[in-house]
Amino acid sequence: QLQLAESGGGAVQPGGSLRLPCVVSGLTLRYLNVAWFRQAPGKEREGVSCISAVDDLDDATLYVDSVMGRFTISKDMSKNTVYLQMSRLKPEDAADYYCAAFAGVNCALVPFPYTDWGQGTQVTVSS
Repeated sequence: QLQLAESGGGAVQPGGSLRLPCVVSGLTLRYLNVAWFRQAPGKEREGVSCISAVDDLDDATLYVDSVMGRFTISKDMSKNTVYLQMSRLKPEDAADYYCAAFAGVNCALVPFPYTDWGQGTQVTVSS
């Protein structure tokens, strides 16, 4: 059974950085597309970034426009972990962040194909 565990959330000031790991167990990342979603109070869940199982695709990584150039998604196959490096954080980035996964070729920034989800980690951005 697939399990995902997020960590790394916390409180930072605007302009700060955080790195969120998502440790995946039960299946190697070689077969998994993994995404980060976030949900702020009163708002819908939003796809932030994803990384495909297949690295050499032109669209192996995707980002929502609002985080382009500030967030970077990556994976460490030896640790079966996907990271979301968040830099130049803004108050509007504050949310609960979730990682999700599904077996396939191409990742997506919509919740539908994702079959397994972590419990989430909270990110607060305020001065």
